[in-house]
Amino acid sequence: MSGITKEMTIGEILRANPEVAPLLLEAGMHCLGCPSAQGESLEEAAMVHGIDIDDLMGAIEAM
Repeated sequence: MSGITKEMTIGEILRANPEVAPLLLEAGMHCLGCPSAQGESLEEAAMVHGIDIDDLMGAIEAM
């Protein structure tokens, strides 16, 4: 899925592409609506959750 970068906040990603939500939930990011999701980049969230950002970006791009 083009247009998503690891610098975008989770909130930005979900507003632009809500269909990404199931993939993020499956990856272990269960707090998509929490305040952190509005200010935390996808890369930061991946690091906090122990998720490899390159693997996650690959999965998003494959959608």
